[in-house]
Amino acid sequence: MDARGFLDGLTALEGTEGSLAHIEVIEAVEPILVPLPDLPEVLVQRLRLVGIDGLYPHQRAALDVLDAGKNVIIATGTASGKTLVYNLAFARAAIADEKRTALYVFPTKALARDQLRQVRELKLPQVRGAVYDGDTPQEERALIRRNANLVMTNPDMLHRSVLRGHQRWADFFLRLSLVVVDEAHIARGVFGSHVAMVLRRLRRLIAHYGGQPQFVLASATIGNPVELAERLVGQPFSEVSDDRSPRGEKLFALWNPPFVDEELGLRRSAVSETSWLLRQLVEQETRTIAFCRTRRSAELVAEFARRELPGALKRRVKAYRAGFLAEERRELERQLASGELLGVAATNALELGIDVGSLDAALLAGYPGTRASMWQQAGRAGRRSGPALAILVAQDDPLDQYLVNHPRDLFEKPPEAAVIDPSNPYVVGPHVACAAREQPLSEDELAIFGEEAQGSIASLVSTGELFWRRGLLYHRGRESPHALVDIRSASGALYAIVDEETGALLGTVDEGRAFVHVHPGAVYLHQGEQFEITELDLERKIALVAKSDADYYTQPRTATELDVIRAVEHARVGDVPAVFGEVRVTNQVTGFQRKSTLTQEVLDVVDLNLPAQTLTTKALWWILPPQVLDRAGLTDSTVPGSIHAAEHAAIGLLPLVATCDRWDIGGLSTPIHPDTASATIFIYDGYPGGAGITEKGFHSERRLLEATLETVRGCRCAHGCPSCIQSPKCGNGNEPLDKPGAIALLSAMLGLAWG
Repeated sequence: MDARGFLDGLTALEGTEGSLAHIEVIEAVEPILVPLPDLPEVLVQRLRLVGIDGLYPHQRAALDVLDAGKNVIIATGTASGKTLVYNLAFARAAIADEKRTALYVFPTKALARDQLRQVRELKLPQVRGAVYDGDTPQEERALIRRNANLVMTNPDMLHRSVLRGHQRWADFFLRLSLVVVDEAHIARGVFGSHVAMVLRRLRRLIAHYGGQPQFVLASATIGNPVELAERLVGQPFSEVSDDRSPRGEKLFALWNPPFVDEELGLRRSAVSETSWLLRQLVEQETRTIAFCRTRRSAELVAEFARRELPGALKRRVKAYRAGFLAEERRELERQLASGELLGVAATNALELGIDVGSLDAALLAGYPGTRASMWQQAGRAGRRSGPALAILVAQDDPLDQYLVNHPRDLFEKPPEAAVIDPSNPYVVGPHVACAAREQPLSEDELAIFGEEAQGSIASLVSTGELFWRRGLLYHRGRESPHALVDIRSASGALYAIVDEETGALLGTVDEGRAFVHVHPGAVYLHQGEQFEITELDLERKIALVAKSDADYYTQPRTATELDVIRAVEHARVGDVPAVFGEVRVTNQVTGFQRKSTLTQEVLDVVDLNLPAQTLTTKALWWILPPQVLDRAGLTDSTVPGSIHAAEHAAIGLLPLVATCDRWDIGGLSTPIHPDTASATIFIYDGYPGGAGITEKGFHSERRLLEATLETVRGCRCAHGCPSCIQSPKCGNGNEPLDKPGAIALLSAMLGLAWG
């Protein structure tokens, strides 16, 4: 495609003045091939049949690490050939000895099935691959355990089925030569901590049956590949991250939607702008993927684009998201790869390695949260030769607005570190219980779960869930603890979301977030359909929903209290003490607002009477001494709105320094806090035990506050807007907020003049 010509045409259209904030030219890279390593002749022949007669240098380097008997993490870009590395590693092992086995762990079911197709393209009878997940029919599972030597699964199935019934996998584990964890950068935050515990349990049972596999982790480019791999698996790793794969030239544009009300700071929504851009590209018959943050926004982008297209092109634009039947998703993937579809609006379900062929353009409806995800999504566009286009469409929030005005932070800064905390006691404890249920634990084996496991074990022994007998730790009780652990959730207790008309289970939400998301009267979206919560049964932990056509959405009102338990680390930013430590947060949903979908106007406020919830977690806080408030010129009446606005903006910018979403964190600002005896701004991890997010914020020192100040000060609104200090998750309805006071306060905290 003519990427430069397309962008020139866009900027010539009326109403787009100033929208094109930056163009980054990603230079083409010429292919470099090195000879294949020593491989069986049959494997060399199969590779030639699919057009492979050499390897990229990073592929060969990864195989050399495995040949040296080490574990390896390959952290390179999209379409750089990571899959071929581990497929070759196992294929040559299986050809040498068909009794060898391999276990591939993918984050999604769809990716596992796509990778199985790629394995079968090699047509090696010695490699008998199969997918073993929740969609695998019961009658096929025993056949797979007996006959397959390559099993593809996901962390959820590994936890709930494979490890729970490990006796049936004894022979497979004995012969295991390779364990692959693909898309390892997805295993971050609390999910990553759970995956780390699952992999430790896996290692323990493999060793029990006599297996000694090597590990291969594949990841997008991240800042700490070795640290992530070693925290996930608990073994030493070597890193291969010098990506030498070829690519054509790519133009990466940053696009800021035009203002609809400059005084209020309101811009066109990223969803509307992305659908408009998708239509422009499809009209030029440019094969395009548009990545959206939610299922609903994917549906809306596709629908809005179709409305303005002529009939023949209208049929060539569709949405792709989780919730579709597997057959529907496979057909959409086929149509996109073949070119039958010109445009697809997708959630990040298509970000992860699924082969959809060569596309010409990628649209990102909002910054996806990390540079790793951004490059993964942008990498969907582009061939090994020829130009391509990626456009990031900024949302109305502080982080997106900061990044479109600071392109160096996107294109020149090193990638973020993936944050996990495998020592989180709220994660470790349930997994130790599962491990003891799988096979009684000896004292020597406890080290595999980390030093922090001792405290969790003592707690479980005191409650009677675990007990010692003849030097072994056993699980007590008839019920398995596995069903109580949701590895994609922060807490074991889950609320079921049930359609009251059909009784169908629509989804689940963990207990810590249930009152916020599924309180009575809440509008709930599922697979593009809108529901209203009609009843929240606290005893049975069930939220009943009914279909709704309401033209409003709901936003909870909350009351929050926070107690400092202990400080772990101290630092200073100028005259401001900064602290990282452990806190107890008590949160109560007191009601909710109904807000117009079109105008954002508050229609009414409804009171609720729900019990308070307590969260023990990690937090970062800044203590604001009187001299800093005086330097900012704040008075008793302006302090509350100023610190509240600064808190919102800092939460919005925290993903700049830590891999997280603003919904993963919470905050509290108070003119005087009893535990600090001063005005204080708190930001806390929204998960029991913490998720390592605010710790990264603490260690960022001045950078987080500097970015926060620059974003608020640079925003063109008069009194505060979603691009700077307003938050979509504020429990106080964004009141009070004082933008000038926040600018003065942040300047004073950094020791800068603010007049």
